[in-house]
Amino acid sequence: MTIAPTASRPSAQPRTILIASVATAALAGLLFGFDTAVIAGVTGALKAKFALSEAWLGFTVSSALWGTLLGALFVGTLGDRYGSRNVLRILAFLYVLTALGCALAWNWHSFIGFRFINGIAIGGSSVLAPAYIAELAPPAQRGKMVGGFQFAVILGILLAYVSNAVIGSLDLGDVEWRWKLGIVAAPSLVFFALLFRIPNSPRWLLAKGRDVEAKQVLALVGMSPDVARADLDAPKGDASLSWTRHRKPITLAFLVAMFNQFSGINAFLYYLNDIFKAS
Repeated sequence: MTIAPTASRPSAQPRTILIASVATAALAGLLFGFDTAVIAGVTGALKAKFALSEAWLGFTVSSALWGTLLGALFVGTLGDRYGSRNVLRILAFLYVLTALGCALAWNWHSFIGFRFINGIAIGGSSVLAPAYIAELAPPAQRGKMVGGFQFAVILGILLAYVSNAVIGSLDLGDVEWRWKLGIVAAPSLVFFALLFRIPNSPRWLLAKGRDVEAKQVLALVGMSPDVARADLDAPKGDASLSWTRHRKPITLAFLVAMFNQFSGINAFLYYLNDIFKAS
């Protein structure tokens, strides 16, 4: 006895397109984690290279965080206007540029500048990539697929430590720290290229009045006509967050993020090598 395909189950090709699109966006999470943790392998070299005190080393290490704050605050607005996918292309280019810039930094000021811009890419992609995934994924799989972005962040952190260890074993001398920072240009370039092979978010297309294109994208990723119709016909006025209507989830989201930082995890991520060396 055979089982007839149902309308809710996408065919092989659309499902492949959906997974490829989600995986591409999740690469932003991998770069987020990698660029966040890779600095742990070069703190000693930076201190020696630029003759930094402990205080200035701390400022140097945290320079990307200031850019991350800026990117997280303002890049979302650009995503609303120009589309998450399109803005992610710019951020991917910044990942490539800043990886090479940090690796080739000619003085401390240039290094700080490139790390700051790298932070903008990190902060912006941490907002736009999950939003893109959520807007593209079928409702029944949305949570799982958005969660994949967070998994990619953790994977990126792990790969940064592995990369630092491998490059550190090559005895590259004074340029070792440059290779540790520059190697991320390779996956960044892959991310940039793949972003030209995925569709725009159907939600963004709908918000721009491009309904036909939105339906084409939903069909492309295998969403059934009934689910797509329900998703697209949802009242547009309910799409924006409102403090009055969403006070509780917004407050909880802020508290989770705040206590995550208060846990001190970033200090471990940035100074893991120094911590183990001192233990």
